[in-house]
Amino acid sequence: MEAKNHPIQACLFDLDGVLVDTAKYHFLAWKRLADELGFEFTENDNERLKGVSRMASLDILLSVGNVQLDEETKIALAEKKNNWYVDYISKMDASEILPGSLAFLQELKERGIKIALGSASKNAMTILNNANLVPYFDAIIDGTKTSNAKPDPEVFVLGAQEVQVDPEHCVVFEDAEAGIEAAIRAGMRSIGIGSADTLTQAEYVVSSLAEMSVEKLQQIMSNK
Repeated sequence: MEAKNHPIQACLFDLDGVLVDTAKYHFLAWKRLADELGFEFTENDNERLKGVSRMASLDILLSVGNVQLDEETKIALAEKKNNWYVDYISKMDASEILPGSLAFLQELKERGIKIALGSASKNAMTILNNANLVPYFDAIIDGTKTSNAKPDPEVFVLGAQEVQVDPEHCVVFEDAEAGIEAAIRAGMRSIGIGSADTLTQAEYVVSSLAEMSVEKLQQIMSNK
């Protein structure tokens, strides 16, 4: 099989902030909720929510505002935030795909390297459909198929199982520390998307997928 010629046989991608720019919509929805609750929620605060599940994100937001609520109210607020977010992303299109993402996915496909999504988002299919990205994926593991949030490795373990590639032949692309930790715990290689200052556990960091190619991927992985 061609894939055996590659040290890496599968690439697993987070969605928000790696392939598409939906992080801004999460921020808008969380900020709208904070405004409604009467406190300020900044982009800096929002950094703490990267790669974190919806309910855990709400807990962080409420701690920022020093607000304490019962579980029933929290569930209702999380639902409200999600409805706003879904409304925002329902209007998005392929223009939201981040620079370099499409070219890199196309090259991986041409080289016979498996492609899987590993996202905590329960709205991943809406985003992938609107951005016309579904055909590139051999497996899509999202928040509807997992019970444990990153840094638990479940989402990546399931992705590797679905594309039938052993973890040591997988590389994960992530923009969140929790996601990099999940990749490490899954026994996979990792490339951070963003800043080396924050993604300290990643084996290698690039600012975006525009810096990636299959050749560069093989060089990075063979040098480690």
